[in-house]
Amino acid sequence: MTIIRARVLGFCMGVRRAVELTIEQARKAAEEGSHLYTLGHLIHNPQVLADLEKRGVITLEQNSFEQIQDKGNNRRVIIRAHGISPETENRLRGTGCGIIDATCPNVKKNQLKTRELSRAGYSLFLAGDHSHAEIEGITGYASSAPFCKAVINARQARDAACDLYQTNSNAKTALIGQTTISEEEYVNIGNEIKKYFPNLEIINTICAATAERQQALRELLTATDAVIIAGGKESANTRRLLLIAQESGKPCAMIERVEEIPQNFYSFKTVGISAGASTPDSLINEIELALK
Repeated sequence: MTIIRARVLGFCMGVRRAVELTIEQARKAAEEGSHLYTLGHLIHNPQVLADLEKRGVITLEQNSFEQIQDKGNNRRVIIRAHGISPETENRLRGTGCGIIDATCPNVKKNQLKTRELSRAGYSLFLAGDHSHAEIEGITGYASSAPFCKAVINARQARDAACDLYQTNSNAKTALIGQTTISEEEYVNIGNEIKKYFPNLEIINTICAATAERQQALRELLTATDAVIIAGGKESANTRRLLLIAQESGKPCAMIERVEEIPQNFYSFKTVGISAGASTPDSLINEIELALK
């Protein structure tokens, strides 16, 4: 069997930064005997989360701070790579704990752009899943916007644009996307909104690593009989990679653990491996070894 890795796969810059920062803080907490928390899951990967738990890192529910009350000064909370809303951050600061911001720099840039447009009176469309942590955080920066709606596909974008047009046909509008959305989805969403608002300002918010990862997968699909997408099933960017692979018509599977590799994959002559932005190198290596 020949195994080919995608030329871009595994941890992106933002995830690697967040994980390395958390591991370093966990080491300090162990030395000091202090408490270290992450607000929500640091990233969407079960192996990484299990490793951090072994290092003493405690995961807090996103809107529950009871665990960090009355712990004295020996407590620090890490804001995860997806970022949080200003309201949540203010509540967190109100507990008196130390805060370490591991928000991905690209996500932070989008948050600040959202606030800028919001204060300038723009009506905003957010391309992404309204329940995803990144979109939830960015929405919090749109508090001054006269209109803000998260849309996950072209149909929702069309409906939202129609609703806004009926109340304000002259609205200044802008589109901001989840950093992990596919370029094709983003273009389709923008085109639907432009049918109502031709002057829509489309902000370039897709992370370059996301686009490169998706393009690398498309190249991989042309050179292999089947493809494995490695990563957490809760990871939005990993699920998008799976959709791209499925659209090719070639056999594909998304797995979190080596044991999940479908039996028929061992019979292909050439298997490709792609991986989401929150997938550790260790899982990619284990998959390759298992196939060999």
